[in-house]
Amino acid sequence: MTRRIFVDSHSPALDALLEATECLRSGGLVAFPTETVYGLGGNALDGRAVQRIFEAKGRPANDPLIVHLPSADALPMVVKTIPTIVSTLAEHFWPGPLTLILPRGDNVPLSVTAGLDTVAVRVPSHPVAQALLQMSGLAIAAPSANRFGGVSPTSAEHVLRDLEGRIEMVLDGGSTPIGVESTVLDITAPIPRILRPGGISREALEAVLGRVELLERKASQEEAQASPGLLDKHYAPHHARLILLEIPQTQELWEEFTHQVAQAKKEGLRVGALVADEDLTYLDAHFPALARLALGSLSDLAAVARNLYAGMRAMDEAGIDILLVRDFGTGGLGLAIRDRLYRAASQIIRRAQNGA
Repeated sequence: MTRRIFVDSHSPALDALLEATECLRSGGLVAFPTETVYGLGGNALDGRAVQRIFEAKGRPANDPLIVHLPSADALPMVVKTIPTIVSTLAEHFWPGPLTLILPRGDNVPLSVTAGLDTVAVRVPSHPVAQALLQMSGLAIAAPSANRFGGVSPTSAEHVLRDLEGRIEMVLDGGSTPIGVESTVLDITAPIPRILRPGGISREALEAVLGRVELLERKASQEEAQASPGLLDKHYAPHHARLILLEIPQTQELWEEFTHQVAQAKKEGLRVGALVADEDLTYLDAHFPALARLALGSLSDLAAVARNLYAGMRAMDEAGIDILLVRDFGTGGLGLAIRDRLYRAASQIIRRAQNGA
């Protein structure tokens, strides 16, 4: 059985942290909340603990892990050299949802980095994660606490549905506030490059650094990945077939939506939708019986990101066969939201701005 320990998300109790720390130091696995999603933590410098993370998740060895530290001061634990740009980024974004790609320290097992000479590192801001890192004194490797390829967990309940009996403990600190994973920034390249969009927007990074590139190359599915979250099939519901409607024009969006609903019903499939608050009036008028969840307003993408994974899980657990999801654009957190939907989708239906 996996032990579930409830903790105050703002001021976790000392006894819970002591128990989790002892578990980690003995090679055990502890799921805990970060500001992004729940992480599955193990001692990053213990090769056997790292192997257990991969086994518990069913994660392929070519997909590296992110190492979590209590502060930038702890970087020498896992990094060989520290580029000067790190101090600027740490000043603006740490603690927070930014992961940096840095030269791997010799004491970091190659299993953590998928055999690469770089390591992904971040300093989380969630009080539970911070307290656990500070009390344990460990560098903690922590991918999302779910079975590989599925929808990431934003609550302890999600973790238990996926990993019950596979890990020793989960610290239940309630729902995570951001809801999508960290931004991964490669600063080993001449121009900083976003490998995975996430909780820190490209615009925020460019306001500090100037030009920031975005990885465009499609990653080989067999080679070692430069960052977590680059594999084509990821973040996908277990049962529902997700169809992303990347259609900016409102009339064309609803025409395609209507077509997809009719087609699914003809095949005897149950349809659901993840939409924006602004879509509810149309759905209430034209599809009153359709299962739907509004993730948030188009003007509040932080809410959309926070609710995205929970919405996908809820629709999956409700037995939805076809899950229609509208696009939320690429501004701010929209880039991270679209990235997750791209990788979760079985089909993407696109229309250009001019309707072509």
